Amino acid sequence: MYEWIGDHLSVLMFLVLTFIMFVGYPVAFVLGGVALAFGALGIAFDVFRPAQFGSLIPRIWGQAVQNQVLIAVPMFVFMGTILEKSGIADELLKALQVLTKRIPGGLAMSVTLMGTIMAATTGIVGASVIMLTLIALPTMLAAGYSKELSVGTIASAGTLGILIPPSIMLVIMGDLMTISVGTLFTAAILPGLVMAGVYLVYICVLAYFRPDLAPPLAAAATPTESGDFTRMILRSFLPPAFLIFVVLGSIFGGWATPTEAGGTGCAGALLLAWWNKRLNMKMMREVIESSALTNALVFFIIFGATLFSFVFRALGGDDLVAELLKAAGIDTGWEILIFVMVLVFIMGFFFDWLEICLIVLPIFAPILGKVDFAPHIASNKEFMIWFVSIVAVNLQTAFLTPPFGFALFYMKATVPPSITMQHIYRGIIPFVALQLVALAICIIFPEIVLWTPRYFGFLD
Repeated sequence: MYEWIGDHLSVLMFLVLTFIMFVGYPVAFVLGGVALAFGALGIAFDVFRPAQFGSLIPRIWGQAVQNQVLIAVPMFVFMGTILEKSGIADELLKALQVLTKRIPGGLAMSVTLMGTIMAATTGIVGASVIMLTLIALPTMLAAGYSKELSVGTIASAGTLGILIPPSIMLVIMGDLMTISVGTLFTAAILPGLVMAGVYLVYICVLAYFRPDLAPPLAAAATPTESGDFTRMILRSFLPPAFLIFVVLGSIFGGWATPTEAGGTGCAGALLLAWWNKRLNMKMMREVIESSALTNALVFFIIFGATLFSFVFRALGGDDLVAELLKAAGIDTGWEILIFVMVLVFIMGFFFDWLEICLIVLPIFAPILGKVDFAPHIASNKEFMIWFVSIVAVNLQTAFLTPPFGFALFYMKATVPPSITMQHIYRGIIPFVALQLVALAICIIFPEIVLWTPRYFGFLD
């Protein structure tokens, strides 16, 4: 029994982590605390050397504190927080309403399009969901939209920011898997657009057959003169287009790294806030405080996850997982891949995306990296980009699946009392199903992920 426990400490470590996280303790401290505790147990069972503890602090320092790539995270957080308070989204929604007025479900489609555009400028789900809820929900309810369709549309559109670059999640995943962040940014563009496209088709079809759920836009809301219409379109679309060009254009054009583009994006966001006459000391204090809290949360979790993955692998976790999969009859590459996709989806019901990718990727990526997926994927390098990208698509469901979908909590804190959690849960169910459809499309057709990196020369 003593020997069996020593050989299976990594499994016990994972189970203990899961249990304590369900209890509700802070994730960052749970990850680091469990790692230290099982490192001590490993010493007691003679499967972990005391000297290995000495490499923990340098590992954290090298992988997180000194990491030049992760500097992009606070940059994008700061940029997204500025945009949340700059007033750009208000004017963008009004313009999109006018452009989609003749399409069934035009207002809901406008919200989805706005979420797609704002995703390419912020990359922060919390900011996007709160912003869309405050701006779009009153308009949708006043137009007679059903509560379920309204909240489902807003929540799903707000979560696009975790997939469409510049995404904080892709920055962290790229660093974790030692893949160029620029490569992941280009790989995520088409999957993100596919996801948005699936939402738009669903909304259009639903509104066509059930117009009572999504009434058309009132004619009075449309500008009557062509000059007013042109000015509204230019004023609404030029600012986000400018910021998208500054951030993504500089990365794809090879003019800047993601970190440099993040800094340029912050300057651009400040310029737009000034242009909209929203830039003042009160706004800056709010932006700095909100950005600091968000960054502290992200980096504490990274510290804890770095400790956890190091101890887990030192205790033989990689080999044990491979043996367990083989014992369960999951030994082919496709079986392991499907198992990982199901595991990520189920974990999304209970854990945040950051916790999932920091735990799952270090365990399963090395195993899948040894499997030949030809002719579906030509090379190992392309496979890793494709694999990380479809995991990113899958992780978007973690924001919407109850009971711990963070987008649902952001929304509930913002909606009026007439919107209950039951409305929110019922509203997001079809959109979670649509996310799984988009995931299946990206798995079946890997060119959706790989075409853009090839086009921009990231796979040469």
